[in-house]
Amino acid sequence: EEHLTEDEMRLGIRKGLVDRSIFPVFCVSALKDMGVRRMMEFLGNVVPFVEDMPAPVDSAGEEVKPLSDGPLSLYMFKTTVEPHIGEVSYFKVMSGTLTLGVDLDNVNRGSKERIAQIYCVCGQIKTQVDQLCAGDIGATVKLKDARTGNTLDAKGCDYVFDFIKYPAPKYQRAIRPVNEADAEKLSVILTRMHEEDPTWEVEMSKELKQTILSGQGEFHLRTLKWRVENNDKLPIVFEEPRIPYRETITKAARADYRHKKQSGGAGQFGEVHLVIEPYTEGMPAPTSYKFGNQEYVMKVRDTQEIPLEWGGKLVVCDCIVGGAIDSRFIPAIVKGLMDRMEQGPLTGSYARDVRVCIYDGKMHPVDSNEISFRLAGRNAFSEAFRNASPKILEPVCDVDVMVPADVMGDVMSDLQGRRAMIMGMSSENGFEKISAKVPLKEMSSYSTALSSITGGRSSFSMKFASYELVPSDVQERLLKDYAEKHSEE
Repeated sequence: EEHLTEDEMRLGIRKGLVDRSIFPVFCVSALKDMGVRRMMEFLGNVVPFVEDMPAPVDSAGEEVKPLSDGPLSLYMFKTTVEPHIGEVSYFKVMSGTLTLGVDLDNVNRGSKERIAQIYCVCGQIKTQVDQLCAGDIGATVKLKDARTGNTLDAKGCDYVFDFIKYPAPKYQRAIRPVNEADAEKLSVILTRMHEEDPTWEVEMSKELKQTILSGQGEFHLRTLKWRVENNDKLPIVFEEPRIPYRETITKAARADYRHKKQSGGAGQFGEVHLVIEPYTEGMPAPTSYKFGNQEYVMKVRDTQEIPLEWGGKLVVCDCIVGGAIDSRFIPAIVKGLMDRMEQGPLTGSYARDVRVCIYDGKMHPVDSNEISFRLAGRNAFSEAFRNASPKILEPVCDVDVMVPADVMGDVMSDLQGRRAMIMGMSSENGFEKISAKVPLKEMSSYSTALSSITGGRSSFSMKFASYELVPSDVQERLLKDYAEKHSEE
């Protein structure tokens, strides 16, 4: 009913901090020394002591009281790399008292660390100290294997802390150095920057033949670019990441191919006849196929199921009778098939879910060898694949968008323009939640677009859902682009 004194305000805020109903936010510029003293006064006058706060809980649900005479446990919450010093690891003493020269176990990585130096840190100033007690924050240098988020425990202590939950990346770009000779140097820099900020995720994609950098948004990635170019003096380029398409077939097809090469000495000869068809889990073994007026009867002698790293399977049925191809050449034919599964005939993307029946062929007593049958199998597969009504599959993501009600219509229109399929809508924590399935191709710049449409008041999350057939107009465009690229090469 009346005015509160400053002391009463402090008391109220302190109680709010203890039960986590108040979260103070300060606008501070260390560079221009604005607001720093006010924040330090707040820490000194208002913030409760460590023992007044609820005890933190470890990953097993046990309360860990910050007692100086308790078992020693450190939580590593930040890593930086500084010139002339190297890696600096910042930690909080969760329990016990840390002294120089102590040996600790890294419970996350199974390694041992010796704490040879302990510092109290104030900006760039590091003051060496002999010990730190529970609740203190400090830093150390030259740890062998400790990473942000790791817990270091003394012998006999089994605390594990898992405080930091990193958000899933929302924005991706392919990154490369302007000068290709700097590729290795860039790799080292990106590894170091991931150590400093684990929300910068780096993946060397063998499939896309690109280095993919993921982050929280366009500005997040631009910050990394600025630091690499200004601090490390390495010019880099961002590009649109390629999409990991998949290729498959929709009907059965037959093909044969003879590989014959004669040059001085032994030649090369191999002929393979095969049938391919779409594969689904649990389908019965093949008995016969009909193409045109001719029927091909299959007697399956052996079946190989090859799970593919990128999803799906290649199933190879050996249906050869009468010794038309010696069984020792079958592995070479399978290698030829895998060559084409790794680089599909349509767009060079991975192929998946195909069953191949090798039913006939020819060999030469002198000229037949493994390379001949590998090439014959690869080319027969390519020809059959093109005749089997091939289709391109694209990755589709489950996307959840949290938006204020007043901009929901604009966000829905934008999603539909991205070939989204709206799966449902609900209300959650005062926001409207839109759930949709959206092709990955359409999500490359979505974080920027969503921020623009909603004035930065929305958020979204996305995760891979499945592979779905691309529309025919998109497939035609992809085939045309691939053909043009290869004609240029």
